[in-house]
Amino acid sequence: MSSTAPETTPSGRIPGTRRPPAPAPAASAPHAHPLSALSALRAPALRARRALHRAAPALAAYLAVRVTGLILLSVWAHRRHHGVWPILATQWDSDWYLDIADHGYADELGTAHNANNLAFFPLYPVLVKAVAAVTPGTRASTALGIAVVASLVAAWGVFAVGERLYGRRVGILLTTLWAAFPVGLVQWMGYTESLFTACAAWSLYAVLTRRWLWAAGCAALAGLTRPTGIAVAAAVAVAALLSLRHRPVRPRALAAVFLAPLGWGAYIAWVGLRLGRWDGYFAVQRLWHNDLDGGLETLRKIRWLLAQDSSPQLFLVLVTFTLIASAVLFGLSAWDRQPVALLVFSGVLLVIVLGSGGVYFPRARFLLPAFPLLLPVAVHLSRASVRYRALALSAAVLGSAYCGAYMLLVWPSAP
Repeated sequence: MSSTAPETTPSGRIPGTRRPPAPAPAASAPHAHPLSALSALRAPALRARRALHRAAPALAAYLAVRVTGLILLSVWAHRRHHGVWPILATQWDSDWYLDIADHGYADELGTAHNANNLAFFPLYPVLVKAVAAVTPGTRASTALGIAVVASLVAAWGVFAVGERLYGRRVGILLTTLWAAFPVGLVQWMGYTESLFTACAAWSLYAVLTRRWLWAAGCAALAGLTRPTGIAVAAAVAVAALLSLRHRPVRPRALAAVFLAPLGWGAYIAWVGLRLGRWDGYFAVQRLWHNDLDGGLETLRKIRWLLAQDSSPQLFLVLVTFTLIASAVLFGLSAWDRQPVALLVFSGVLLVIVLGSGGVYFPRARFLLPAFPLLLPVAVHLSRASVRYRALALSAAVLGSAYCGAYMLLVWPSAP
């Protein structure tokens, strides 16, 4: 049996069939470009809006805790005939930062105890000076406003870390617990703790989401904010190095290792050049009696308060409890196998604070940015009954409000 091939026309088309339609011409680049550019601009704004919407309950809880503390402080201050504004904006470290914004840094070491402002890192006073130049009001009001705004950015970052690891409920609880830290009122003072926590929280979140350059950038800003910024840099560097194991080298992760400590290192180097000695910054810290002694002074003070002092001051007892609880919470965090970046950050911060031979009473404030230590508590509360959770949070909020007011109105020294 034979078969014949179908006849075709000279163009190759079989007679009786239709020619397939020609494909539609592609849209020209000039017409598509504006729409794609507009979409590219709208996408980050849309993601930010959705993220802010998810964080809204956490931010509302944060504001509720801090407003509660502010109300108690105002009532107590009124009864003692004190003004709230000077307490929050112009005392202790706030005065040092305002002086730097007004007059700049010292250009010699000097010999007087606690008389050299080079111990204070530059990002906060630089922001105060820059914002005050374009806004009405005094530099003190600007400094306080920056601290409050930074505290909200920090609360958002704290929520983002908690939600990323354990879900939205834990993120809200973590933010609430951070707001209710025993010395949490410092978050709304002219201090650097809020700005530093904002940089640290978003740097750690960027590590968790593998945004290495963002993580390094926030770490560098943290290093320009407080001496403990080296803890953020260490967290980013260790996490970036570990991410390179068993994988091709990632240029951004490798770059983060070198970029993260630049802020801290740049200020240390600048102080050395300004004073004409390589150990200039550490010489300044010795004037403030802030040498590292391996924790001997901390242990001596804790032993004295718990065993020998018959009538210890309440605020020092609070500081001691915070230090001991922080060490225990770090052990629980390690037991829970938190991500390495969070463990390195909390661990280095604890080593610096507990290992310092300097003054004892500000140690609780120095640990305020260590919000990952509160994750075990937040996870536990997320699994507890509603009644237990409400009682625990109410006690924490009211306790924080009382401790904050006591710290500023009764305790005679800096927080």
